[in-house]
Amino acid sequence: MGKKRITTKEGEQAGSNEVQAQSKSSKKRSVSGTLYVQASFNNTILTLADKSGNVVAASSSGSMGFKGTKKGTPFAASKVGDLIGEKGQAMGMKEVDVVVRGVGPGREGAIRSFMGKGIEITSIKDSTPIPFNGPKAKKPRRV
Repeated sequence: MGKKRITTKEGEQAGSNEVQAQSKSSKKRSVSGTLYVQASFNNTILTLADKSGNVVAASSSGSMGFKGTKKGTPFAASKVGDLIGEKGQAMGMKEVDVVVRGVGPGREGAIRSFMGKGIEITSIKDSTPIPFNGPKAKKPRRV
């Protein structure tokens, strides 16, 4: 629903105007980028950025219309991967590096569906945060 440009040629009537919608994806062109996958048990978030780190496209299972526990499923993640893959294709992306965060069930499904759009994946890096010594231990029981 963006702005529309109306062009008129000289000698034609005003009623026969051509309407051309400008697309955002035609302005930005990048061949390589980074795909960030945040997969938790509750949701899966995909963010596509160019090599300088500027976010180009982002989406999540919740924004696709999934509610409740269905947001964390691999099926919901694959739908998000399809959407981000189409946006990357429209921009002219050819290859991406993938950075995965989290241990949710949607991490593989999102990457597989993104690959299905024809964009080559050069590397996959797992940057899931790991605690050094975990949570604080319980106090010993007094009897």
